[in-house]
Amino acid sequence: MLNNLIAIIVICFIVVGSLWGIGNLLNPEEKEIKQADGLLLVAENNLFNQTNPTIHIDKNFPKKLTIINKDFVKHDFIIDDLNINTAFIPSGQDYTTGLGSKTAGIFEYYCSLHPSTMHGKLIIS
Repeated sequence: MLNNLIAIIVICFIVVGSLWGIGNLLNPEEKEIKQADGLLLVAENNLFNQTNPTIHIDKNFPKKLTIINKDFVKHDFIIDDLNINTAFIPSGQDYTTGLGSKTAGIFEYYCSLHPSTMHGKLIIS
């Protein structure tokens, strides 16, 4: 009788733990990031900010850039001409870096895993 009770309790723990784990996978906890003086890019649905926006900054005045990955796959953020490469950002994680240059110009940014859908321009003037 005692063995049956212990088995029922163990099974209940396993079921509750499994349901909790599945719930966290389906509804991950949102990370709140406050942007005071920076730029925010959200990687979701294989796009940055749903539109791959053109980013504008002034030369000699770097801006903080935070990239949040809300997709189910990993992404990165690369600007070859400025030697910026975030490495892979796992799902649910974020990465903060600085954008800036002493030289004005138009620079392409992209995700190396999804370059046909995740790309845009950084304009430094």
